[in-house]
Formats: sequence, C-alpha cells, structure tokens
Amino acid sequence: MKVPPELIAFLKEQDNFFIATHINPEADALGSAIALSMALDSLGKSTLVYDRDTVPEFYRFLPGNARFIHTTSDIQTSACNLVLLDCNTPERAGIDGIPFKYSAVIDHHETEADFGDLKWVAPDVAATGIMIFHLLKEMGIPFSRDIAVNLYSAIAIDTGTFRYDNTTAGVLRVAAELIDAGADPSLVACSLYETWSERRFRLLISALNTLEIRDGIAFTCVTQDMFRATGTNAEDTENFPGFPRMMKDVRISAFFREIGENYWKVSLRSRGKVNVAAVALHFGGGGHKNAAGFRIKADLESAKRSLLDQAENLA
Repeated sequence: MKVPPELIAFLKEQDNFFIATHINPEADALGSAIALSMALDSLGKSTLVYDRDTVPEFYRFLPGNARFIHTTSDIQTSACNLVLLDCNTPERAGIDGIPFKYSAVIDHHETEADFGDLKWVAPDVAATGIMIFHLLKEMGIPFSRDIAVNLYSAIAIDTGTFRYDNTTAGVLRVAAELIDAGADPSLVACSLYETWSERRFRLLISALNTLEIRDGIAFTCVTQDMFRATGTNAEDTENFPGFPRMMKDVRISAFFREIGENYWKVSLRSRGKVNVAAVALHFGGGGHKNAAGFRIKADLESAKRSLLDQAENLA
C-alpha cells in the first residue's frame, strides 16, 4: 500500500497532534486512534486523543482506551495539528467550527468530503486500522503488543472478524503480523462478541421482535421506550444492524434507532454488490458499500417507505 510521503513527513516533522475520530465510535475508530497515539508517543511527540462520546463498555478491553478525552475546553486547539481518523468531516467527529493549525485526514469511507489540508482516503481498504498499520511500517515504528491489539481489533470489527467480502489475502497477512506482534485473536473475538450484559441481550430480543421484511429489506428498530424498559442506551445497539443480514434472502438490513420524536438514525448493512453507501448519500449520510448510515426526520413508516424508494434500483 502506498502511503503519501507528505503524510509521513507531516507526522515526523510536526508535533502537538490532536487525534480525533467519529461520534459513536467502534473498534476501527478507537483502535486506530489509540494505536497512532501510542506510535507517535514512541517518537517523543505530544498527542491528545479525542472522541465526543465515551468509549463503549465492550470496547474497554482495548489497551490505552483511557487516553480518550471528550471535551476541547481548556485546549488551545489552534496550536494543535488535527489528525482526523475513520471519517473525513469535522462534523462527523463533532468538532466542526473548532480551529486547528493544520488538518490531515486518514479514512477509508466511500463517501469522501472536501476537508483537510492533507488527505489520505482509500475506499478500497477494509479498515482504517490497515492504513495505520502500513503508515507505522513506513515510518519504521515497531508494533508493541498494545498497538497490535488495537490494530487487530480495528481490522476484525470492519471485516466481521474476517467473514465479510472485504477480507483479502492482504488483510489476513496484516492480521498475521499483528498476531506475531502480540495480538490474541481469541481474546479479541471473545471481548467483541461474548461479553454481553443480560440487559443488552434483552434489548436485542426486543429489536428482533420488530422485524419486518419488504422487498428483500429487513427492517428492525429500537425506540426510546425499549431503552428505558431494558436499562440500556445507544451504545448497546452496536452490531444490531448485522443480525438480519444472516437471512439468505435479505439483501439489505436497515436498523432504525430512535434519537428523538420522529427522528431516526438508520444503519444499513448489505452484502455482495449491493451498495448501501449510495442510498445513505441520498439522505445526507455516507459510509461503505456494505455498511452505511444516515439520519432522517419522519415517522417510522414514512422513513421506511423513503428507504424502499431509494433502494429499489440497487443490484
């Protein structure tokens, strides 16, 4: 993989890095940010790692997760160099309007935005964690065990633990190197998928009970009432969009999470050639070919019909 030489020069020559990633973070965002921070620290650089939201409980196995800060108050950001990871707009990270000295973007999402003094966007790469892996190799930074665990976890979550069709021989070679450096596949898989609380499991049951299938699209939802009834919150819905995709005749899984009155966050999952990023883009969202999302203000039935209309011509 070709790493932009100007990015390497920027990271080697500059200091005071403010590493930020998207709201509602998952393992690719979190692991990539932590790993880059640890790597730059090893060069004697000063780093801050930011996410507007707290690290979800089931990702707190990631070594170094306590590095994250969740506010920019008391930080002179105009003296910091922004590195925006796993997204390509400051709005997606909740830092729009905040000034920085210089900005660099490292991302693999298909829907690209015109932000960043320096941009490395590679939509064909399975995970931002893979980009960070190659970046650190090009910079000659060794992989500590903690860096390896973070990057392996990043890659694992965005490949469905190497089940999705973005899993290539190259992806597996990267994973093997990270295992050699100390990442434990069994520990990561267990931490990602086998540490659910009972309340989270009950929320999943409630969500699956809303299942409705129309024209090959599986609709599920979680409402605020469901959160209250189970004592859960938004972070507990991680991975929920993927469950209906297990059905062989489902081409798109659409998960609706209520975030306000007649206001929904929609997460789309597909497989094969079905490009849900194109659907999300129509609604002002974005993402990858097989995993994307957007927000919509409408009653639930109207929102479903709008999605059906946009998905009608997808392969």
